[in-house]
Amino acid sequence: MRYNTKQRELILKYLSESEGKHIKADEILEYLKKNDTPVGKSTVYRYLDNLMEQNLIRKYTVEDGQGACYQYLGSEGHNHCKEHYHLKCSKCGELFHVSCEFMDEISAHILEHHGFTVDNSKTVFYGICKKCKLQIV
Repeated sequence: MRYNTKQRELILKYLSESEGKHIKADEILEYLKKNDTPVGKSTVYRYLDNLMEQNLIRKYTVEDGQGACYQYLGSEGHNHCKEHYHLKCSKCGELFHVSCEFMDEISAHILEHHGFTVDNSKTVFYGICKKCKLQIV
């Protein structure tokens, strides 16, 4: 049996208000601290695991050594990440959702000619975002 504690309610509230964004456990810890409800990191991870089991969030691991992030899927548990691609800025670390018909054509080509189905929820293209590119110039 799981108890609804103030910390759990705040974590779920924070994730649900951040729908569509990728949130790291450290951001949740900071949010709880600012709301005078500090908890240990292991408590946050246990609750995130619980939310994944309930299909309310998705764990998203980007292989950049910065750890996992989590995305709220909504009460219906929809996996919006199956419907779009991800772009990761190597400079600022931001992860962008991108719907692109051209990339859909590439996925269709890969399936048709190579018999391989691309999982958009795990596909990440790395580069420099527009904002960071303007700072470089």
